Amino acid sequence: MRKILIVVDMQNDFIDGALGTPEALAIVENVKYKIREYRPDDIFVTMDTHGPGYLSTQEGRNLPVEHCIKGTEGWKIREDIAELIEGAHVYEKPSFGSMKLAEDIAEIAAAEEIGIEIIGLCTDICVVSNALLLKAAVPEVTISVDPGCCAGVTPESHEAALKTMEMCQIKKSFVWDRKYGSEPAAGYCAE
Repeated sequence: MRKILIVVDMQNDFIDGALGTPEALAIVENVKYKIREYRPDDIFVTMDTHGPGYLSTQEGRNLPVEHCIKGTEGWKIREDIAELIEGAHVYEKPSFGSMKLAEDIAEIAAAEEIGIEIIGLCTDICVVSNALLLKAAVPEVTISVDPGCCAGVTPESHEAALKTMEMCQIKKSFVWDRKYGSEPAAGYCAE
């Protein structure tokens, strides 16, 4: 079975830029560890991508913070992560989820048996959106999310998104399992 990794929006603006949080910064090492477990051809990366008119969009009116404006430093994938994903499949998306990603993964799943693991930012917006799009596109494929490689807008919304995904039969996986052989304690984050 081919294992596919979806890396959602590990961009500067979500880590330590316009919408960055301490929790997002705390998962960076876990994300890098996870990426190293996959071949570049099995890694699919999304990038939140907005234009200069972002504030006039529906999202911009509801979240009036310019972020991930194409070509800016905040739009770029964090440098130490970008180095690890050279050769990966990259999807620029203007909204929370990528329909193109879901379509491409469905084509792969039609040709071979796959499993999908999802990591990235923000758990409660783009991670859950992409997870649910993928689950709808390939309902028989096992999909998991690694809570230690995700962070939400708040710790509470992170947990709520994990619960939503669990209710939709998206399993939890843990970077901790491969490093230490057991499930982490509640609230585990990067060391």
